[in-house]
Amino acid sequence: MKWIIRLLWMITCASLLTTSCQPAPIESTPEVLPTASLPATSTAAPEPSPAPTMTPLPLVPNFSHIVLVVFQSKEFESVMGNIEMPYFNLLANTYATLTQHYAPSHRSLPNYLALTGGDTFDLNDECKDHDCAVNAPSLPDLIEQSGRTWKAYQDDMPEPCFTGNTPRYIRTHNPFIFFDSIRLDETRCRQSVVPLTQLDADLALNELPDMTFISPDICYSSQDCTLDLTDKWLQDLIKKIHPALYENNEPFLIIITWDKGENNGTCCGIPEPAGGRVATILISPQVRSSFQDSTRYTHYSILKTISASWNLPYLGHAADENTALITAPWK
Repeated sequence: MKWIIRLLWMITCASLLTTSCQPAPIESTPEVLPTASLPATSTAAPEPSPAPTMTPLPLVPNFSHIVLVVFQSKEFESVMGNIEMPYFNLLANTYATLTQHYAPSHRSLPNYLALTGGDTFDLNDECKDHDCAVNAPSLPDLIEQSGRTWKAYQDDMPEPCFTGNTPRYIRTHNPFIFFDSIRLDETRCRQSVVPLTQLDADLALNELPDMTFISPDICYSSQDCTLDLTDKWLQDLIKKIHPALYENNEPFLIIITWDKGENNGTCCGIPEPAGGRVATILISPQVRSSFQDSTRYTHYSILKTISASWNLPYLGHAADENTALITAPWK
């Protein structure tokens, strides 16, 4: 409307030929106050978050319990696939088998000492006619220092810490009584080196130690009796101890091996003649099913692997570079 009025005014002024006419003011539009400036939006892509660091798995699982069972004097080929040992072979085919495992000595006691002390300590006889004493640290010393427990269960042992022999119990199959730090400490020895009959009571009380060492007598170990009796003894033991380990719902390991074979085979820097190739199986929820490990191992490898699981120092030849750590079977 105001533009129409102005147009009429201009026509009027023009018709009157007047120069005094001034354009009528236009009502101004209300001033719009500026708004606060917004920060500029960056178009650059955001920096990616750093990738999470993966914690590497340990080479050996941290087992809550380890059980070591040692039989007597059979070469690998004598037991693997043997129809007299169906249960042993069932375990081997179900869990993990070490197919190239060698014993350091062709005599019993040095092999037991290798498993528990990392050396044969130059004891090449069975110490039947004289005492053999080892003044050196042993696996039980390190286990106790770490706050864990251990116990050796000896089949047909007449009483705890017994240092003699019986018709079926041979002391050279019990390495613990040869270590001065155990044998000379009567309280410690009687508490931890006990007859196998005590195993039932410990299982009933849920007091299975962290480390369990089991030696069958000279019949069930296959030294003096047939392999079918050894197999039945093993089946009874595993059916007793296996459920107790599973109940804790924690990682565990059962190692079944032989002190030596029937030949003099060797590997891994062990001097000849050595103790031959033995059959070793690993039973655990943490092993690969039906797995065969062809890595060359010795008894020192078992000691090294137990120590690695519990972050213990390596004793003796367990620390040697050519002593292989058992790593391949773990999931």
